[in-house]
Amino acid sequence: MRKGTLIAAALSLVAAGHAGAQDAASTGTESISADDTIVVYGARLEQPMTEVGSSVTVITADQIEALNLEFALDAIALAPGVTINQNGTFGGSASIRIRGASSEQTLVIIDGVVVNDPTSPGGGFNFARLDPANIARIEVLKGPQSTLWGTDAIGGVINIITKRPQEAFGGRVFAQGGSFGSLRGGVEIGGAQDRVDYRLSVSSHSTDGISKADESNGNSEDDGFDSTSVNGSFGFNFGSEARIQANVLWTDAEAEFDSFSFGDQGNVADGDEVSETEELSANVTLNLPLLNGKLDNFFLIGMTDIDRRNLSGGIESFASEGDRTTYRYQGTLAINDSNRLAFGAEREKNDSNGEKTSIDGLFALYEVQPSDELTLSAGIRRDDHEEYGGETTGRLALAYNPTDQVTLSATWGEGFKAPTLFQTTFFCCGATEPNPDLRPERSEAFDLGVTLRSADGRGEVGLTYFDQDTTDLINFSFAVGGYENIAEAQSRGFELTGRYRFSEFVEGSMNYARIDATDGNDNRLVRVPEDSGNIMVTLNPDGRWSTNVLFTFNGAESDPNGEVPPWRRVDVSGNYTVSESVEIYARIENLFDESYQQIIGYGTPGLSGFVGARFSF
Repeated sequence: MRKGTLIAAALSLVAAGHAGAQDAASTGTESISADDTIVVYGARLEQPMTEVGSSVTVITADQIEALNLEFALDAIALAPGVTINQNGTFGGSASIRIRGASSEQTLVIIDGVVVNDPTSPGGGFNFARLDPANIARIEVLKGPQSTLWGTDAIGGVINIITKRPQEAFGGRVFAQGGSFGSLRGGVEIGGAQDRVDYRLSVSSHSTDGISKADESNGNSEDDGFDSTSVNGSFGFNFGSEARIQANVLWTDAEAEFDSFSFGDQGNVADGDEVSETEELSANVTLNLPLLNGKLDNFFLIGMTDIDRRNLSGGIESFASEGDRTTYRYQGTLAINDSNRLAFGAEREKNDSNGEKTSIDGLFALYEVQPSDELTLSAGIRRDDHEEYGGETTGRLALAYNPTDQVTLSATWGEGFKAPTLFQTTFFCCGATEPNPDLRPERSEAFDLGVTLRSADGRGEVGLTYFDQDTTDLINFSFAVGGYENIAEAQSRGFELTGRYRFSEFVEGSMNYARIDATDGNDNRLVRVPEDSGNIMVTLNPDGRWSTNVLFTFNGAESDPNGEVPPWRRVDVSGNYTVSESVEIYARIENLFDESYQQIIGYGTPGLSGFVGARFSF
């Protein structure tokens, strides 16, 4: 699309929103109160937002569609304290940091199954390929969550829940096209009959892309991206609220990327490189209530599998395959109206290119509500790793709601991350074996928060202070020819969120995070901006038009190859309801054509956009 056309389209969109992601419950243009119930499933006890105690952001499918986001990565980036880095858009490797913790220290769960890549050196999850079309909600739990979820939850948890069947038979089709030869579309059907419900969806995304290596450095070759995702669920209700359900999510993606080129900015330049990735996650769950519903028993068997390979000039240059199998039981006992207990056991088995390991865990979480205003919870977990022995972690949380206008919260927690299979088996540079003395990484953190709501229900503001220390960080060392525990990190700061409904048709929201993240030598951690956030204005003049104007800013970041300058971007999205079954939507990205980088040497799109339509039946 041409610049003039895009700017004109953006201005027309502004003449016509919906809410973005906030730490507090988001209810559009409705009033804001402590009674708004947004249940946090990743908290194990399925607590309402005002009773969790932890700092949590919940992002819903409605919010994703209101902003017309193409990648789940862009939705998660809206959460305060979360920053992203991607080495080139459209399929470039994408990582997420929560409050400065590395992407490898974030546990990612889809429908109860951990999907972190067991074949990658640090065991992180690449968010570049995750399509939001199948996502019902995203929960971002900040700070150590190992008591709830075990290893890898050292910096936080991203809990993703895919969409479930609707009550009656129906479906939806969507299609869109736009800049860089981009095409995206999908179809879904589902329904329920007597005791059976089902849902099946297919979505695809194809684009010619832009050069991964920044075009401003003379790189003119476009790097394309293609992906296909299939998501399905099937459930059967036995009666007495007993239920068995199966879920599956399969993604096949191909992304072109550029080559290592020593001496060029970021040591990257045009090249004929391709990454092919096939990912599968699936589970079967059983809910079995007993004792007249007071004891809920939940059983899960889940697996993930990832197969990836890189091609250089059409010749395979790298290949890996790994899988993870999870067995989980959780019992939730409602002792009485004021006391609940969650307890359970887990076993996880990992396989990476033939190397295997396993970890077993036992956990318990107790919640007491001495009054309607106060919720206290305490948890403990014991994990036993096949190679690294036992780890015990604890967690305490408090939420106090003295009035409908005030919520006070506090959390303390511990986390740990066992060395990955790659870190325990790789050696080079004269070493004769991997380092046998590796220890798990460990973290300890607390946060304190306050949320204030206006008496008329129009406004809300929240402030959270956090403090996290991480020790025994694992880094690669040429001196030992492998990995060793040589680093530590501290991350302190605050997150500020707010929104206000100016009128029935206009609402504003914002978030800001100040993150002071340093290593043991007081040097700033790489790729963590000190300041980041966004401001959004939502317009909904007549109930049919809705428009969002989103301003995003990201402070300067240190990088292994230098410093990434601060950047700012404005995006505009709009939706028009033609009828109960037809909606037209559009999005303009980087409205003012800002030139910026997230990682040195890698480019980002300039002024661009797309239009599309959704049809429900």
